[in-house]
Amino acid sequence: MKRILKLFIYVILALILLFIIFLSYSTLADYKPAAVEKLSEAKGEIVNVSDTLKVFNWNIGYCGLGDDMSFFYDGGEKVRTSKKRTQENVDGIMEVIKAYQAYDFFLFQEVDLNSRRSYKINQSEKISNVLEGFYHYLAINYKVTFVPVPPSNPMGKVNGGISAFSMFEPFDVTRHSFLGNYAWPKGLFMLDRCFMVQRFNTSDGKQLLVVNTHNEAYDTGFLRKEQMKMLREFLLEEYQRGNYIMVGGDWNQNPPIPGEESTVSTEGHLTRIRIASDFMPEGWQWIFSNNIPTNRMIDKPYDIKTTETTVIDFFLLSPNLDKVFSETIDLQFKNSDHNPVVLSFKFKAN
Repeated sequence: MKRILKLFIYVILALILLFIIFLSYSTLADYKPAAVEKLSEAKGEIVNVSDTLKVFNWNIGYCGLGDDMSFFYDGGEKVRTSKKRTQENVDGIMEVIKAYQAYDFFLFQEVDLNSRRSYKINQSEKISNVLEGFYHYLAINYKVTFVPVPPSNPMGKVNGGISAFSMFEPFDVTRHSFLGNYAWPKGLFMLDRCFMVQRFNTSDGKQLLVVNTHNEAYDTGFLRKEQMKMLREFLLEEYQRGNYIMVGGDWNQNPPIPGEESTVSTEGHLTRIRIASDFMPEGWQWIFSNNIPTNRMIDKPYDIKTTETTVIDFFLLSPNLDKVFSETIDLQFKNSDHNPVVLSFKFKAN
């Protein structure tokens, strides 16, 4: 009996030691991006302010969150879908992108490079093959050697980020780390959120900024509040300089309703936030449609009648730009838990 008890104690101590070693290694290997990271610097091309420009934005859900998925982070059951279905998602997503390849700018979120959850398919390379001839930039926001949850079937290695493709060459591209993160050790295994800024010189001597953002999703609101404050300060400063600004992305928040304050509601383990209508000064334009959802809950496979949907993917334009056309592309969440959104915009006459 003593020998069994002693063996049991040794096993427990060994497990504790392994856990300590794992946390120590994860801490040392933790991806720590700079506050501002230069992704590209070039002579760049001039964007003509008489042109109307088109933008395509899509969170592709690392090609693993199609209509069959019930994802454990959202209260579902699965860690990943099958390899066959992942490849079908990749093929379906590339077909959609190909249909819009005449657009000027493409913004993507949740693009995997080498992750267990997406069977190590380099999705950035796949998109590059479709958008041949476009300038391409990638900002890493999820780089973890081993994500240990759920314990029964860990997510494992994750390597991915947000990407941007442009018909014009920007003269400067930077990655901006959002301030704040989860406390240690949880923060070791979560995304390092960021936004990417492409800068283009314009024919009237100013700059056009094309911004790709992917905000926090799983906090109770404290991280998203700080991220939005940081983004707001950045945008207003750039606008004061006379620049044109277009922001697109997965905000993980609902767009403003005119005249209403910010709202926060808890649904299951997710916190829903609506941006206040006065978050940005008068003249800034939030571009979205409430007729077609851009995101679905993935606690179970998609059912058009019962699955909860919402709008969290949209655009923001500075007062010196005007919307010409916008649309949510209704794909019924076939290959991603997000629907793409598109926008055409023009420069206002001085």
